[in-house]
Amino acid sequence: MEPAATLRDFSISFWIPTAVLGIALVIKLPTIIRLWRDPLLRAVGGLLLLACGVFVFCSPSTIARVNRLTGVSNISAPWCYSLLTAFCGSCLLLIITWRNGPDRSAVTRRARRWVVSVYSGVIALLWLLFLLADVPVERLRDLDTYYATTPFMREEILLYLCAHALACLITARLLWNWVRAEGLDAWLRWGLKLLGAGYVLNLIFDAVKLAAVGARWVGGDLDWLSTDLAPPIAALSAILIAVGFILPHAGQYASDRWRVRVAHRQLRPLYVLMRTSAGEGVPFVLRATPELRLTRRETFIRDVLLPLARHLDTALGARAYEAALSLGHPPERARALASAVTILDAVETKARMPEPPATAAAPDTTDLLQEIGPVSRALRRPDEIAAVRARAAADPAESVAAHE
Repeated sequence: MEPAATLRDFSISFWIPTAVLGIALVIKLPTIIRLWRDPLLRAVGGLLLLACGVFVFCSPSTIARVNRLTGVSNISAPWCYSLLTAFCGSCLLLIITWRNGPDRSAVTRRARRWVVSVYSGVIALLWLLFLLADVPVERLRDLDTYYATTPFMREEILLYLCAHALACLITARLLWNWVRAEGLDAWLRWGLKLLGAGYVLNLIFDAVKLAAVGARWVGGDLDWLSTDLAPPIAALSAILIAVGFILPHAGQYASDRWRVRVAHRQLRPLYVLMRTSAGEGVPFVLRATPELRLTRRETFIRDVLLPLARHLDTALGARAYEAALSLGHPPERARALASAVTILDAVETKARMPEPPATAAAPDTTDLLQEIGPVSRALRRPDEIAAVRARAAADPAESVAAHE
């Protein structure tokens, strides 16, 4: 099988990476607008926008349309090369901004000006070389190899490939250093790995293109590298870069939502118990966010526990803690089980005697109010609570005295 035919069977439409990059831009756009003064976010937004533009305008159908609208044969070539070069400059600006953060020192400003000046000069030179070149035959897919030996166009092709390769090499290297840094969030680390893989694929894209162009220079024909292998590499690279930008944001958002929902569900046993004691629960709100539902449930539990505190038997709590320890539970788990036993006893006591004696003083509930999560999880194991209660009730005289 010929490589060109095989690669055409596994080609990736340019609109797939365009869609993925567009999704990444849409996800990032609200944050970019809200924090527009942040240079890092501006660099990310510019990079994603330029990456979308590269794939939109490098599509053969768009190339033909631009040539037709302008009436200039192959004018899409310098335009696409300019977008790709601007994308390279955005990559370097992003890395410079990341490395220096909010630092506005003379070195940082000089580095940014250097990147803008160099890549602006490259773009201007690309247009100048195109004006000097003679490219009358429109080529939609193989312009790089077709005009690889044409004066001025040869230099233009080499210039954009070298500028692109240099930026991707620096970016990939710095990303690799960042990935190895300590203390990174797991989602950010994986996002950086995907970004690094995307820029490595960009380097492979440049190498493949240069190999095809170099073959033309020595009289060979490896055009399939440029026309059939390079496009899917570029598409896969763009997908990895887009996902690399999406993953830290989307992953952290999903993790936060998952933690909120888990916390809300884990509070249900204690919430049901408090609802039984209070006679009512939290009113249902259709449009409440998960965070709001969690806050309302926590507030309700604490609001019910406060008046219930006058019915708490501290002596029973101490005995339940010792009983849980003697049953082999670790201290943290023993405290949760003891608190659960004490709360259950208080609810039962309140049901028998709604008003505590006037002389009864409410115990300190600071720790209890802060540990409603572990207590609620302990209530999910009624067998363990029953065992602790049974052992703690071995000397019930203290508990009776405490209520009297």
